Amino acid sequence: MNQAPTTPQPRTVQEIMSTDVQTFSPSTSVREMAATLIEKQITGAPVVDGGKVVGIVTEADLVMQKARLHMPHYISLLDSTLFLEDPSVVESELNKITGTTAEQLMTTNVVTIRNTATIEDVATLFEEEHVNPVPVLDENELLVGVVSRADIVSLLARTH
Repeated sequence: MNQAPTTPQPRTVQEIMSTDVQTFSPSTSVREMAATLIEKQITGAPVVDGGKVVGIVTEADLVMQKARLHMPHYISLLDSTLFLEDPSVVESELNKITGTTAEQLMTTNVVTIRNTATIEDVATLFEEEHVNPVPVLDENELLVGVVSRADIVSLLARTH
């Protein structure tokens, strides 16, 4: 019985990531970012300054431009106002709603992954952190690619 040779399955992020990475500078306008995401058919892009990833802007960040501001709940007690939620969350939302540049809209606590991480590592990261896409860094913390859920779906389509 002859069996067709099997193609080795990709095991690392480097094998499935996109290396033609679209990036934004901190001064990129909202209009330009929106047009780029549509034109390139991507869900987000890293914001790079001086060769380092300083943030990421996704469709969700751009959608915030049209969202209502969530006001925190508070109580008044003895002439004081006690916020029941973190007021910095409101400040962050306000910045995203009124922002005009990548620097104002971007998420600065960027979830990244190393190019040597496994496919299972990145799939778990997507599930646990609820992020997409994820910038891929090398051992020197330099951007070498981007991996998205679509890359894993594409892998599944090729291997199943």
